[in-house]
Amino acid sequence: MPLTVECQKRPEGSKTKALRRSGEIPANLYGHKGTESISLVINAKTVERLLKKASVNNTLIDLNVTDVPWRGKALLRELQVHPAKGTPYHLSFFAVAGHGDTNVEVRLRFVGNAVGVKQEGGFLDTVITELQVSCSPENIPEIIEIDVSNLKIGDSLRIHELVLPQGVTALGEAEQVVVSVSQPQISAEAEAEAETASETVSEAT
Repeated sequence: MPLTVECQKRPEGSKTKALRRSGEIPANLYGHKGTESISLVINAKTVERLLKKASVNNTLIDLNVTDVPWRGKALLRELQVHPAKGTPYHLSFFAVAGHGDTNVEVRLRFVGNAVGVKQEGGFLDTVITELQVSCSPENIPEIIEIDVSNLKIGDSLRIHELVLPQGVTALGEAEQVVVSVSQPQISAEAEAEAETASETVSEAT
């Protein structure tokens, strides 16, 4: 179920610094009407609540511009934060209706206990934690689970081998490794101890 966010058109001639001081965050809406865009303002408290539940290029939002009026489904395309304070500085939304499939980034969750880790002492190397996919706005998954249970040491999963939800297509290089199981790493100290032990044995014989 989409999140609902209400906002207003930005007043003509308003200054962004003054808006922020008054508790309003500047924003823009693209894609609602060809190449046109609308300059918006959103209450800072609303933005704070939104960011607790939404993520960039992933969450479908029901955006309501009360005074235009315009209402429709949109994605949060960009979030700018203040470089010093870390607070929201500017938002950009993209209206998805009528644009067909859209490209989004979805977090990956690795599930299962890999054989190569559990039985062979290897370690799981997650190369990619977010995957860019194409799908309809209604089919955007919140997360994609990747089962690593059958991976042994030396095994890997590549993008084209992932099992994705119906209607979701992975983008990017098909041969890109997503996750693998590698040999256990031996620290330099452990290697030195092993070499010393080996030399000791050799001298003794």
